[in-house]
Amino acid sequence: MSAHVAVVGGGLAGLTAACDLSDRGVRVTLLEARNRLGGATFSFQRDGLTVDNGQHVLLRCCTEYRALLEKLGTADGIDLQRRFRMPVLTGGGAGAELARTGGPAPLHLAAGIARYAALPVTDRIRVFRAAAALRFLDPADPALDRLSFADWLGRHGQNDATLRGLWNLIAVAALNCDASEASLALAVMVFRTALLDRADAADIGVPALPLSELHVDPAEKYLLERGGYVRTRSPVRAIRRQGRGFTIRLDDEAIDVDGVVMAAPPDAAALVCPREAGLDPDRLGKLGAAPIVNVHVVYERPVTDLPFAATVSPSSPVQWIFDRTGVAGLDSGQYLTVSLSAAHRWLDTPVAELREIFLPELARLLPAAAGVPHRQFFVTRERRATFRQGPGTAALRPRAATRLPGLALAGSWTATGWPDTMEGAVRSGHQAAGLIVEHIGGGSP
Repeated sequence: MSAHVAVVGGGLAGLTAACDLSDRGVRVTLLEARNRLGGATFSFQRDGLTVDNGQHVLLRCCTEYRALLEKLGTADGIDLQRRFRMPVLTGGGAGAELARTGGPAPLHLAAGIARYAALPVTDRIRVFRAAAALRFLDPADPALDRLSFADWLGRHGQNDATLRGLWNLIAVAALNCDASEASLALAVMVFRTALLDRADAADIGVPALPLSELHVDPAEKYLLERGGYVRTRSPVRAIRRQGRGFTIRLDDEAIDVDGVVMAAPPDAAALVCPREAGLDPDRLGKLGAAPIVNVHVVYERPVTDLPFAATVSPSSPVQWIFDRTGVAGLDSGQYLTVSLSAAHRWLDTPVAELREIFLPELARLLPAAAGVPHRQFFVTRERRATFRQGPGTAALRPRAATRLPGLALAGSWTATGWPDTMEGAVRSGHQAAGLIVEHIGGGSP
């Protein structure tokens, strides 16, 4: 009989681990406390729209997530740029663009930065100098994790204009925190991996399918077709060591398994894992949390032909705008989402107040929106969208292997070397599944 493994948590990390294990002939039971799968990346229905809980994007360098979609048969559900191009709005219909050429890295961005109209020429030269220095930093250097990105930028000639016009434009979206709050190590990883080391790495991919159709439902189908079991509304209360295996305690039953992938959030993992596993609740609690808020507007008619755009206007609360019309299944009009990372200031703001702020601002940034009636205005909020990716993060993130062989951790909060992203979640799932396979001997207990 094949080995039996429990995967606790049905987010992207848990789904990845479960699919990997099923590929090796392991009998998998996936346990999810909520009534749905997907974790922090899911879709829901609202007034005829299919809405993602948050706007997610990927880059060409997100190779493991893209490979997962290939396995699930949904890789065509990503609109991936042939060449990096980022429209940047400055207000009143004006804008700039950051783009790459077809040249080798790092020269592929030289012309784009030289022409980047969101910054004066003198500040573009500042950016060149800092980018050149950034290329020689090693994101794995523990010393970098003790510093903030903004402190390093300040020591390398950057000012408020370059922070707003370039560095934070990318750092806030990638790390869900301002450069002043971001770990230098993680910022170096983002900028080197995405922008400096490979010419095509930063090409932007935007989901053309709702997240549930892109990876959640296909992963569940993949698992079920290979003999796995999926149980929602099944919170795990405790995990206990039992011989070489484990006993999983639910509300009304116990399940004996040969291995466990713990793919729940860090606080839940620390609560239910055996003390012998070595998880420190206080240490994991210091990872903290950072929110993301999305403002959703459905207009009576189209107001922009841009699939997405960023803004660097110092007075604008808007960060990124995405056209979700086709993805959501809207037949007429236009559905835009404003994605707000590091959104502490908006987390508890009433919807009526957000409407008064963001509708006029969208009309300023997109003049065609002025005077166009809207059918819907609503807000989604993820209070714990990511962990706090500040200095000291690397020392807090646990490795996939625990002190108990056969119990592995998965989740974008673990030590993947990546920020808290879909790519990091997938990589963590692969790591955890690999450890479990080693423990059970390739599929046999």
